[in-house]
Amino acid sequence: MTELPATKSIVLPHPLRTWCGDTLEGVQQVYETWGQPRGNGDNTLVIFTGLSPSAHAASSAADPEEGWWEAMIGPGRPIDTDHWHVICFNSLGSCFGSTGPGSVNPATGQPWRLDFPELRVEDIAAAAHAALMEMGLERVHGVIGPSMGGMTALAFLLRYPGVARHFLSISSALRALPFAIAIRSLQREAIRSDPAWQGGNYHPEQPPVTGMRLARKLGMISYRSAGEWVERFGRRMMAEPDPGFGPRFEIESYLEAQADRFVGGFDPNCYIYLSRAMDLFDVDEHAGEGQDALGVLDYLGSAAVVGVDSDILFPAQQQRALAEGLERVGIPVSYSELASIQGHDAFLVDHDRFGPVIADYLEKIRGA
Repeated sequence: MTELPATKSIVLPHPLRTWCGDTLEGVQQVYETWGQPRGNGDNTLVIFTGLSPSAHAASSAADPEEGWWEAMIGPGRPIDTDHWHVICFNSLGSCFGSTGPGSVNPATGQPWRLDFPELRVEDIAAAAHAALMEMGLERVHGVIGPSMGGMTALAFLLRYPGVARHFLSISSALRALPFAIAIRSLQREAIRSDPAWQGGNYHPEQPPVTGMRLARKLGMISYRSAGEWVERFGRRMMAEPDPGFGPRFEIESYLEAQADRFVGGFDPNCYIYLSRAMDLFDVDEHAGEGQDALGVLDYLGSAAVVGVDSDILFPAQQQRALAEGLERVGIPVSYSELASIQGHDAFLVDHDRFGPVIADYLEKIRGA
């Protein structure tokens, strides 16, 4: 379990009841903040992360290391911390300080591993909400979520009506489609099939490296687009291709490098739990019989839905379905389908396209 220098931590004083009916005691929720708060959350924006990032979304005086959304958060940037107070929560179930399979089960003194209860996106939202209450923030101005974070933000809004006034969803969806479920299923199988996994009981110094490498490579293939691979790599060969059946093409070398960077930085059991949580999320579980699940969100002042046309993991039709669903229940919605070649990961790297859209929406809701 890793905590970064700027991380703040709250241990929830009350047991957390999970979506599936289990109870977690002594839940630790970690987060980072930027900017100065005003009033009772009047200028507070909450960011929920995707599957693998920590709460370190941007650098700060406490931790000058570049964050995963560095280009978006800070003075004068699209999420302008001269105006906004920003909180980014590390997901429950992750391995960067918040309680999860890699942390210690207080009942046994040993890591939870696969004894950790089944994790749902709704539980990630619940832990964040409980932490906000402990911070004295009964209301926030808005919630922002890219990828899995968009699902978490949506679950947060559905479970806690009225806590946030605005919603920015980025490359996310109402539920996972079969293609995305299939990819993540293969990633989990790669990890579980590695002999070093040992049914989840691997030693921290001897994790299932091969399984995690394969999972990361599969992930990278789904995070970007085929068009980008053609543009960036074509059929170029490596300077020193493997003479056997190892990597020969530059695209293979790229995937190798991505796998090398990922292994050792993320706990395999945490990866499995969060991956499955994404598959299990379905907004319709929040609806009574014959009801529109999004109907409870009619309290929102506005929403914005942003995606890209080359995303194969959360494709554009899912972005449109979310925007149309919000509009159907009377929420003013802005919808942006960006022409980016960089696929699902575009929100992390295509700053020129995402930055202005995010900045424009946040300017529109300032004081609203």
